[in-house]
Amino acid sequence: MRLGIQLGYSGQANPSMTWADAVEEVVEFEAAGAELVVVPEAYSFDAVSQLGYLAARTSRMELASGVMQLYTRTPTLTAMTAAGIDYVSGGRFSLGLGASGPQVIEGFHGVAYDAPLARTREVVEICRKVWRRETLVHDGAHYRIPRAGKPLKLINRPVRDRIPILLAAMGPRNVALAAEIAEGWQALFLDPAALPEVFGPALAEGRARRDPALGPLDIMVPLPFAVADPTEELLARHRAQLALYIGGMGSRSRNFSNDLVGRYGYADQAATIQELFLSGRRAEAAAAVPDRLVHATALVGRPAELRERVAALAAAGVTTLLVSPLAATRAERVKDIAELKHVLIDNSL
Repeated sequence: MRLGIQLGYSGQANPSMTWADAVEEVVEFEAAGAELVVVPEAYSFDAVSQLGYLAARTSRMELASGVMQLYTRTPTLTAMTAAGIDYVSGGRFSLGLGASGPQVIEGFHGVAYDAPLARTREVVEICRKVWRRETLVHDGAHYRIPRAGKPLKLINRPVRDRIPILLAAMGPRNVALAAEIAEGWQALFLDPAALPEVFGPALAEGRARRDPALGPLDIMVPLPFAVADPTEELLARHRAQLALYIGGMGSRSRNFSNDLVGRYGYADQAATIQELFLSGRRAEAAAAVPDRLVHATALVGRPAELRERVAALAAAGVTTLLVSPLAATRAERVKDIAELKHVLIDNSL
């Protein structure tokens, strides 16, 4: 099981940090045993600029976007950008890619949110053609290259002709697609106890069509993390984030996080959270998030409890932890990462 760091939307692990502080902390996380750092992208700063900076400041850690949005860049630009980050990092980049959702794509970028599955499949196909330096010809339902002139191929020779692709997915069809065509699946708000029932059929469907050359599917899970008792104060930011996604990341009729929580068995609570959030009562929306969901989607506890939780995640099929350290000071956060690394080693994961 790999140990990764999930940064926040401004690059920080903690909202009070500057970018410079966050980078220094990532360097310390690398020394403490973290193997991967993931930079998000929603309607925040772009992920690419921060990944380039991190490529220069780290030496062994893998880098990944979490996730670059496929609607906001052409497929070819996505491939060029991934090859560029892989180049400056010496072959350490993985392309985290996703359709995002209508709220971000239509509400912020002003681009129509249509055919996410078909577009994802075509973008992945085009990226891999570019990385192999094929003369690029693609005649799909949503992308046609070239539209005029002669076909071209990438000028540079990429460090690798197969950069790993990590698809973000929550719905059953999207998860099946990730299991079919991607090297990894980036989950969100994953309850390991619910994984077999909620995601098992989709994963099995995708794996049945999976090319063996892709290797085993890397299942990646973001988790707020601390070696501490799971107090309400410590988990307050996570509770608020759950309320934001369940209640506000989409419309009343189209919210993927709300749908996911409903499939976990919290449909009534999800409806209440959404109603409160969309009416501006955000504190009440956060308070309405079930305690069980907050704890199930976090990794907080003393070492013995962490060992049990990590073993349960591994048994559910999780292969990469993407943790956001919650401790109050940098020294404590770095110490917690080292402790978690020891837990993984002790569990032979």
